[in-house]
Amino acid sequence: MSVAPESQRDPTAVLKFIERYAGHLADAGMQRMAARVFVALLCEDSGRMTATDMAELLQVSPAAISGAVRYLSHANMVEREREPGSRRDYYVVNDDLWYDVVTRREQLMHRWEITMREGMEILGEHTPAGLRWKETLEFYAFMHERLPQFMAEWRERRAELHRKWGLTD
Repeated sequence: MSVAPESQRDPTAVLKFIERYAGHLADAGMQRMAARVFVALLCEDSGRMTATDMAELLQVSPAAISGAVRYLSHANMVEREREPGSRRDYYVVNDDLWYDVVTRREQLMHRWEITMREGMEILGEHTPAGLRWKETLEFYAFMHERLPQFMAEWRERRAELHRKWGLTD
């Protein structure tokens, strides 16, 4: 399948795709407008857009974009950049976005463990509720144990893919 340059893509098909995939993200719990903005950025070849560009593409108000980028920035899924001498903000997706998201999520889960341990002790380690928390802690421990190898394998695979595709890191 050949890839059309951005200027030759069917804008209606792109917008339909954005809406469809944003729907999947919203079904998984992401705020709907944030999902639309995020997918729009992923669909942009440069991975960066101004709020005005996003509002025009998604046919929404600038206020809707503002709330969405605030949500995405807080979740560390987009970054704000400004070119020297410009007053316009650009919102950008990191090229290694998914690696960073998983790494941050793993750090967050690690912090949750402290509270889970408290809950398990309060509920009683051998009660049905305490055992649910204990199993959750074991699941997280399993994830912590396996994640470094998984992430290292991904780094190798990504480098291999980039060489294959003629990309540079």
